[in-house]
Amino acid sequence: MLQDTLTLYKLIVLYMLNRVNFPMTTAQVSDFILEREYTNFLTLQQVISELNEAGMISSETIRNRTHLSVTKEGRETLHFFQNRISDAIKQEINTYFRENEFALRNEVSVLGDYYKSTSGEYEAHLVAKDRGIRLVDITLSVPDESTAASICDNWQKKNQAIYQHLIQELF
Repeated sequence: MLQDTLTLYKLIVLYMLNRVNFPMTTAQVSDFILEREYTNFLTLQQVISELNEAGMISSETIRNRTHLSVTKEGRETLHFFQNRISDAIKQEINTYFRENEFALRNEVSVLGDYYKSTSGEYEAHLVAKDRGIRLVDITLSVPDESTAASICDNWQKKNQAIYQHLIQELF
C-alpha cells in the first residue's frame, strides 16, 4: 500500500511539472502539495529525489533554489499512468495553475546568482526571462560577496523597474 501512495505522489509531481512550460521550484511544488496535506515534507523530498534519480525530472540549483522540470521519460511515464490520479486531484492542480500561473512563472523567470571569478572579484549574474526567452542577461563585477548578494536580492525585487529603465534609456 505504501508503494501505491508513493507512486501517486510521484504522478502528482509529474502532472504538475508537465502542466506548465517553465521550471517550478521545489518550494512551489511543496507549497501546493503540503497545503493540501497530500503528504508530509519528508515523504515529498523522497519522492522528488527518486524522480530525479530515475531521470523523470531534472533539477538545477540556482542560489539556494532548486528548479524542477519534467523530462521526456517523465512525460512518457505520466502518459501511461496518469489515470491513477483522481479527477478531483487533477482539477485541484488545474485550478491552482489557472489562479497562480502568472505569479509562479514570474517567480522562476527572474534569476540572480553570484560567484567568485578567477580575478578574485565576485560576479553577479542577473537574468530575466519570458517564456524561455532571455529579456535581460547582465553580469556585474563587484569587489566583495556581500555586494554581489545584495545585487541579486535587489534584482529579485526591482527587476521590472530596472528593465523598464534600460528600455527607456537605450531605445
